[in-house]
Amino acid sequence: MKSVKLFLNVFAFVSIGAALGILFAPDKGSNTRKRIFRKDAECKEELDELQVRFNQLIDRLVDKFELVKEESAHVLENGKLNTEEFIAKVIPAAK
Repeated sequence: MKSVKLFLNVFAFVSIGAALGILFAPDKGSNTRKRIFRKDAECKEELDELQVRFNQLIDRLVDKFELVKEESAHVLENGKLNTEEFIAKVIPAAK
């Protein structure tokens, strides 16, 4: 999760720096607007890629959660069976 936060922070600062650089560049307004629209398209592509990667991460986390859930159920069932076996041995011995 730290790497995702780091990536988002770096992306935000790079975007802000690029926008400020374009806005304060000594160029015609029409050229500046064209650059802004190009950067906007690039940012949208990067965000789409980030969304795909985020969805893949979520899918992997869901898969891991399901695996842990299944393993926990298996461990619980084994514990229940072991407890029942122990009780079956102890109760007759106690009588």
